[in-house]
Amino acid sequence: MTLKIESAFDGKAATLRLSGRIEEDHLDAIQEEVKRYRPHLVFNLGEATLVDREVVCFLAAQEMDGVELVECPRYIREWIARERSHECSFNPVKKENDRDPDQ
Repeated sequence: MTLKIESAFDGKAATLRLSGRIEEDHLDAIQEEVKRYRPHLVFNLGEATLVDREVVCFLAAQEMDGVELVECPRYIREWIARERSHECSFNPVKKENDRDPDQ
């Protein structure tokens, strides 16, 4: 299953339900949703089945910026904690600058 993003707004905060497999290639789409719904945002990860390291770093950075992670699977929560201890950082500007201009 690939990534499915569902959004809901309860008048106070927007919840993005991220379901399925979440990979680095999906981060641009997720960031667009983050921009749309800031500053009160929740990620529901209860149906996330698989993530990669870049996604874990992204989630850690979002959480540090105030995004709440709910129903976060234990393995993702533990991985976030490990990455934080290794100073994992997600910088979309750096990532954008690292891309090959010929793409």
